[in-house]
Amino acid sequence: MAPDAEPVRDTDVIVVGAGPTGLTLAAELRLGGARVTVVERLAEPTGQSRGLGFTARAMEAFDQRGLLPRFGRGETPDISPVGHFGGVRFDYTVLPGAHFGARGIPQSLTESVLETWATGLGAVVHRGWEFTRLTEGAGPDDASVEITVRTPEGSRRLRAAYLVGADGGHSPVRVAAGIDFPGAPASRVMYLADVVGSSLRPRPLGERLEHGMVMAAPLGEGVDRIIVCPDGAPPREDAAPVTFAEVADAWLGLTGEDIGGAEAQWVSSFTDATRQAATYRRGRVLLAGDAAHVHLPAGGQGMSTGILDAVNLGWKLAAVCRGTAPRALLDTYHDERHPVGARLLVNTRAQGTVFLGGRESDPLRALFAELIEYDDVKRHLAGIVSGLDIRYDYDPDGDDPLLGRRVASRVLVGPAGETSTTRLLHPARGVLLDLAEDPAVRRAVAPWHDRVAVTTAIPKPLDARDDELRGLWSLLVRPDGYVAWVSAAPGGDGLSAALHRWFGPPALPAQ
Repeated sequence: MAPDAEPVRDTDVIVVGAGPTGLTLAAELRLGGARVTVVERLAEPTGQSRGLGFTARAMEAFDQRGLLPRFGRGETPDISPVGHFGGVRFDYTVLPGAHFGARGIPQSLTESVLETWATGLGAVVHRGWEFTRLTEGAGPDDASVEITVRTPEGSRRLRAAYLVGADGGHSPVRVAAGIDFPGAPASRVMYLADVVGSSLRPRPLGERLEHGMVMAAPLGEGVDRIIVCPDGAPPREDAAPVTFAEVADAWLGLTGEDIGGAEAQWVSSFTDATRQAATYRRGRVLLAGDAAHVHLPAGGQGMSTGILDAVNLGWKLAAVCRGTAPRALLDTYHDERHPVGARLLVNTRAQGTVFLGGRESDPLRALFAELIEYDDVKRHLAGIVSGLDIRYDYDPDGDDPLLGRRVASRVLVGPAGETSTTRLLHPARGVLLDLAEDPAVRRAVAPWHDRVAVTTAIPKPLDARDDELRGLWSLLVRPDGYVAWVSAAPGGDGLSAALHRWFGPPALPAQ
């Protein structure tokens, strides 16, 4: 092979793990034009549903790809305006656009929708293929990675430009890449089960008892989701699967109620271990979802955060694989998502202290219940759990409050008719919104026509207090929906620099 020749690759990106994070990433990569192969250790989906919905920001991410109707609830899933933080209830809609999340959607359905989406776009998913080894720099000049997988037919090697570990908290990819996973080890064990025939009274947000916390919520068709959190129960030291007898014994010990005669559809356990990968990227290996961060599952944030990791990474990695953007663009994935993961760990640990602490936490719970009566506190906490307060600080000198935030969902009216900011993002391309019929910005973006679509339109009027687009001349939106450049005046100053930064050099003129 000549020194400058590209190595022979089986695909552009290998994703290890076919959970919600890995499948979302596979679809986003395909939308961006990259070839992707997903390998999954399990031969079939488990059918288990730890997650029962997703946060407001994850719901927006699905909406910007046109996916919400696929969840079977009409145009939008059911949402819950009232949620909690650390078990203390409050109305999330005190923050405009916020809610506790889309509820009642089992994780098994989410995974099914995402796999159908990804494979429909051309992603290849191999189930029963277990990652066993990573070889970095397998091609000339470290231009690829090679992995070994164990398949039903024997070992096989796969080569790609990049590898992404979306393979859970124990992530063999993370271990093989030598990425540290610092944090706090588990200090307790908790149990979860979906049971039939329990005749339990609802405890939807949990109930503090003398020696722990229990939760029970109906899922429909006679099925109840129960969670049991005994105080002081040490983490399990063996790897044996938890049994329903263990769950029933723990429930009996806390409540005095015997549910041993019920039937468990499935049981599981979890801990309060809190860890985050030291880096989300090492060379050609990247991490997303639980492979990058594990925490107490408080507020149902974990799956959604992994999905949003994938939405942030997918378009960037696809652009690098296509050769339209430099590899340095991948550094922004860690720069943007690592702080989000760190904040997730802080808020879930705080909720655990309030929610699961013993008698020593009673004063904290009482004080917290007082503080949450203040609207400013509600808005702050709603923003944290919903993800609506995320702002990527990629331009510290930018003074517009929209810069680095997700573009608002707005109806737009232009010469081509009515559209919306959400609909414009369905193809996962960049979008230049020309809100003032400015020919200068249209000329400036023309060399990036293969990566950025231009829409000339004006927003339908809103109450001026809620109109984030009011007074703007134009704005550049990344494929993940975040605002990369804003102008309140004609001329497009700074637009070319933003286009180079996020979309690489312009296309060569046609010969």
